[in-house]
Amino acid sequence: MRFWVKCSNKFSEKFLLTRTDDAHDLPLLARQTTAAAGMDLHANVHEDVIIKKGKRVLIPTGIKIALPYGYEAQVRPRSGLAFNFGVTVLNTPGTVDADYRGELKVLLINLGDEDFVVRRGERIAQLVIAKVEMMCFDEVDTLPDSVRGAGGYGSTGV
Repeated sequence: MRFWVKCSNKFSEKFLLTRTDDAHDLPLLARQTTAAAGMDLHANVHEDVIIKKGKRVLIPTGIKIALPYGYEAQVRPRSGLAFNFGVTVLNTPGTVDADYRGELKVLLINLGDEDFVVRRGERIAQLVIAKVEMMCFDEVDTLPDSVRGAGGYGSTGV
């Protein structure tokens, strides 16, 4: 198994990743600017995939990652695809747990006015790594009061 780690500055933490056998020609995770939070995920498709209007498709990326306990990866839409074509990530953000070792896949949906074509190597989503607070809950008979109380949707105004 091949692992690859690249960090652009001294503040970056290093995590492990590998590619699937059919993805060695694709770019690895990369930020487009040094301060970007997200790293681009690329489509690991061997033929063009057409996403019909209103339909969804699971697109492989050819990337597998290993995150340490206490971290998650969030799969998020690319703003340009959403704005220009109405194509977005359906389960946003999609969570990749620290113990998942399979290929990252992106669930794209076409909310646009026309069919959308996904081509090999195209940037389809972004991956953001985040720390997760690993905590436990204690079951109690009642919860403490708060100013908001049980007020839900719309309870604080429009």
